[in-house]
Amino acid sequence: MNELLARTLAIFLGAALGVIFFGGLWWTIQKAVASKSPALWFMASLLLRMSIALGGFYLIGRAHWQRMLMCLLGFVIARLMVTWVTRHTTEINHAH
Repeated sequence: MNELLARTLAIFLGAALGVIFFGGLWWTIQKAVASKSPALWFMASLLLRMSIALGGFYLIGRAHWQRMLMCLLGFVIARLMVTWVTRHTTEINHAH
C-alpha cells in the first residue's frame, strides 16, 4: 500500500477510534448519572473503550511509528470534535 495512503487512512481510523472512545465516555456519563451503580458503568466503559482504542492503535500502527503518529493525530482531532459537539448539544438542551 502506498505509504501516503496508509498514513491518510491512519488519520481517519484514529479519528474513528477517538469518536468511539470519547463519544463512549460522553454516553457513559449520561447513563451513569441516572444509574444506581455508576461505578459499574464507568469501569465497564473504561475497559471496553480502552480495549478498542489500544487494539486499534496496535493494528493500525503495526511497527510504523509514522502511522501510529497519524493515528494519534486523528484521535486528538476526534477528541476536539466530540468535545465541541457535546458542549453545543448540552447548551442547546439546556436552552430549551
